[in-house]
Amino acid sequence: MISAEDFYKVMCAMVPLYFAMFIAYASVKWWKIFTPEQCSGINRFVAVFAVPVLSFHFISQNNPYQMDTKFILADTLSKVLVLLILSLWAGFSHGGLDWLITLFSIATLPNTLVMGIPLLRAMYGDFTQSLMVQLVVLQCIIWYTLLLFLFEYRAATMLIRDQFPGTAAASISKFEIDGDVISLDGRDPLCTESDMDGNGRIRVRIRRSTSSAPDSALSSTIAMTPRASNLSGAEVYSVNTPAPQHDFADLALGYRSASPRLSGYASSDAYSLQPTPRASNFNELETTTTSTPMWMRSPAAGRVFRQPSPAFSGVKIVWESPKLEGGGEGLGQGGKDIGDKEISFRCSSKLTATEGQDTKIPTANQKMPRALVMLRLILTMVGRKLSRNPNTYSSVLGLVWSLISSRWGIGMPSLVKYSIKIISDAGLGMAMFSLGLFMALQPRIIACGTKMATIGMAIRFLSGPMIMSAASIAIGLRGVRLHAAIVQAALPQGIVPFVFAREYGLHPDILSTGVIFGMLVSLPVTLLYYILLGL
Repeated sequence: MISAEDFYKVMCAMVPLYFAMFIAYASVKWWKIFTPEQCSGINRFVAVFAVPVLSFHFISQNNPYQMDTKFILADTLSKVLVLLILSLWAGFSHGGLDWLITLFSIATLPNTLVMGIPLLRAMYGDFTQSLMVQLVVLQCIIWYTLLLFLFEYRAATMLIRDQFPGTAAASISKFEIDGDVISLDGRDPLCTESDMDGNGRIRVRIRRSTSSAPDSALSSTIAMTPRASNLSGAEVYSVNTPAPQHDFADLALGYRSASPRLSGYASSDAYSLQPTPRASNFNELETTTTSTPMWMRSPAAGRVFRQPSPAFSGVKIVWESPKLEGGGEGLGQGGKDIGDKEISFRCSSKLTATEGQDTKIPTANQKMPRALVMLRLILTMVGRKLSRNPNTYSSVLGLVWSLISSRWGIGMPSLVKYSIKIISDAGLGMAMFSLGLFMALQPRIIACGTKMATIGMAIRFLSGPMIMSAASIAIGLRGVRLHAAIVQAALPQGIVPFVFAREYGLHPDILSTGVIFGMLVSLPVTLLYYILLGL
C-alpha cells in the first residue's frame, strides 16, 4: 500500500525537475529573458556536455558484472515483440517501414536517463538506479543504433529510387562515399557519380553536390535543385516554424554561414532539441530572399559548376537526371566522346517525402542492389553518424571504465571524479531546462493534431506498459522489479528518437508531441501506475 510519505518522496524527486522545465518555459514564453539564439547555445551545451557527462557518470558507477539478467531479458523481449509485430504489419501495408520506425520509437524508447533514474529511485529504492543504468547502456549501444540503421536504410532506398529508377540499381556492385557525406538523411544536396565496367557492374560514388570546385575546363553549367530538407521552414528550433540567424547552421530565413567547416558533432546531437549544425556549402556568404523556401533554392543562385575528376580522364562524361514534374529536367546533359566508357552524374531533382508522408513510392520494376552492397552502405553511414555523437563516446567510455573498475577495484582519481561530478550534477536540471526552452519555442504543444496525439499517447502509456508487463511475467519477474519494469515503460517519450525523426524528416510532428505533451502527462500517469501497482 502506498503511504502519504511514499507519495511525498516521489513528489520531492520529480517536482524540482518539472520546476526547471517550467522556469525555462516561462523565461522564453512570458518573461522574454532568452532569445532563440541564446536557447540554441543552451541546448548545444546540454547536447555536447551536460547529458553525455551525466550518462558517463551513471554508467561508470554501475557494476556490469552484477546485471539483473531477468530484467534485461524482459526489456529486450518486449522490444523484440514490438519489432516483430510491426514488421509483420509493415509487410502488408503501404508505407509500412515509415510507421514501423515511428511506432517502434513511441512504444519502446522512453526517456530512461533523465526521467527514469530519479523517478524509479524515489518510488522503489536505490537499487533501481542500477536497473535504469543498464537500460540506458542497452538503449545507447543497441537500440538507438538499430533505430539509426532503420533510418539510414530508409534514406538509402529513397536515394536509390530517386537516382537509379527501374532495374538499373540491381547492377550496383559498390558504393563509395565521400568523407564529407555523413548521412543520407537528405539535409544536404547529394549527387551520385557512377561508372560501369565491362561486366555491366556499376560503381557509385556518393558526394555532396558542392564538393567539387568550379573549373572552367568544363564549359557547360549545370542547373540543379538540391535534395530537400524534410523540415523546410523549420530548420532551427521548431518542427514547423522558422528561426533567426545564428553562427553555425544553414538558416531557414535565407542566410547561410560563411564557414565551410563541418562541426565536430555534425551528425546527430542526441538529446539536442535544435537542428544539427551543418557546414556551409560555400566559402562566401550567400544571401537569398526570404520569400523563397530554403528547399526551393539551388546552390550558388541555381548554378553549380562541376569538373571531371582527373582520375577519370579519357572517358565520356554524361550529365543526366530524372525528369522534373512539369516536363523540365533537373540537370542539363552534355559531354564529349573521348572513350568507350561512361561516367554518369545524377543529382536529386525531387523532394523527399514531407513530414508524415509515406515514402513507399510505387516504381515499376524497381530493383535494389544486393543485400551485402546495401548493408555495407548503411553500416558506413551509421558508423559515421555514431562517430560524431558525443553520447556514443560517453556510453562506451563509461562502460569500459565500469568493467575495469569493477573487475580490479580501481577507483577513479578524485581530480577526475569531481571534475565530472560538477558537470553531471547539473545534467538533470539542464536537460529539463532544455526541454522547457523547446516547449516555449513551439507554436503548438500538440503539433500532430488531437487524433494522432491521442493514438501516440495510448501507445506510449498503455500499449508499451502492457507489452512490458507480459514480457516481464513471461521471463519470471515478480514483486518490486516487475512494478519497476512496468513504470519505466510508462515514462515519457525519449528525446533521441525525436532528434532522428527530425533529421530524417519522418513524422517529427508526432515525436515532438510525444516529447512535449508526453512530458506533461507522464507524471500523473506514472503516479497512477505506482498507486495501482501498490494496492
